Amino acid sequence: MSSSFGRPSSISAGDLQVVSVSEKSVVARPPLPPSSSSSAIVEYTPPPANSEDEDLEIKLRRIIDCVPVRVSNTSGSSAGSGSGDFHQYRQMRRKEQDRLARMDADFQKRKEIAEFNQRREERQKAAEERTAKKRMKRQKKKQRKKEKKSSDAGAAEGGDHQHAEESSSDESDE
Repeated sequence: MSSSFGRPSSISAGDLQVVSVSEKSVVARPPLPPSSSSSAIVEYTPPPANSEDEDLEIKLRRIIDCVPVRVSNTSGSSAGSGSGDFHQYRQMRRKEQDRLARMDADFQKRKEIAEFNQRREERQKAAEERTAKKRMKRQKKKQRKKEKKSSDAGAAEGGDHQHAEESSSDESDE
């Protein structure tokens, strides 16, 4: 005779029954999923860890753990709004608007600095290219002058030969 709960009627009527437990009962755990093959249609594979993303995750976790959450001007537990709640709302709204304005200004400032640095690097690169071009031109002119002088000295082949060597050694010192 069992009741609607699946117990014998003597127990369900309020009789207590003492049962001794000689062995430790094993806690039933769900089976572990198979490691190699899965019955899932799509398996999730985490993206490869990027060191920069990992650093950001560590920083974010540290901020979340260490920085306390401040909640100011919370409403009371009583229902309804009091006469001062509108002023608190206005104050919180103004503070939030100021915070957003500061964030926007900071973003604009960082953006302008980045653009300035980019333009500055481009200008420096262009100036360096112009300088290198002019340097090559000067060196070519100097080389041509040297060749002309040496060809003039070779044509004379006279007593000027010693003078030409001295002047060429002076030019190489420069």
